[in-house]
Amino acid sequence: MLKVGLTGGIGAGKSEVSRLLVEHGAVLIDADRVAREVVEPGTPGLAAVVDAFGEEILTADGALDRPKLGSLVFADPEKLAVLNAIVHPLVGARSRELEEAAAVDAVVVHDVPLLTENGLAPLYDLVIVVDASPETQLDRLVDRRGMTAQDARARMAAQATREERRAIADIVIDNDVPLDALRRRVEDVWSQLEDRASRRSPAE
Repeated sequence: MLKVGLTGGIGAGKSEVSRLLVEHGAVLIDADRVAREVVEPGTPGLAAVVDAFGEEILTADGALDRPKLGSLVFADPEKLAVLNAIVHPLVGARSRELEEAAAVDAVVVHDVPLLTENGLAPLYDLVIVVDASPETQLDRLVDRRGMTAQDARARMAAQATREERRAIADIVIDNDVPLDALRRRVEDVWSQLEDRASRRSPAE
């Protein structure tokens, strides 16, 4: 098994790269998706969040009200730390379960938006960074996601810098390019990943 960390700044096109890797045969573990799964209604994770923050962070139908919770924690580092202490171990455990369910010769891609910020690179056999210029990121966030330029710049500024992400990369995928060029680059990267996976012993 080859464990790959995939990351990139907001608007860089990481989701498109992960989709293309899955087309080639990668097993994708999406950290954001897992984080939502572990606090679904009826889970111990949601119960723990309610214990910490109260029932006012639930919607009328008993689901987590993410905007309300976000407004509580992102303005208060202590509350954010409490939330992370609940959710991060659950995400880690669920991610390990999904990884262990994959074939022994699989290429397992962990899509982790905050991989750089949280110092997670050592967890993976290699790290792929999807890179785009700040100008490209800004254009995509405004044109495709409907953000204001001010909001987009604030989201970009809150993340690791482009230089910090590139510093942890084993492979950089340039996504300042048309989709056809991106497809070719991902195909080349997939060949490298398959080659590395085939040379690993089952015990690794």
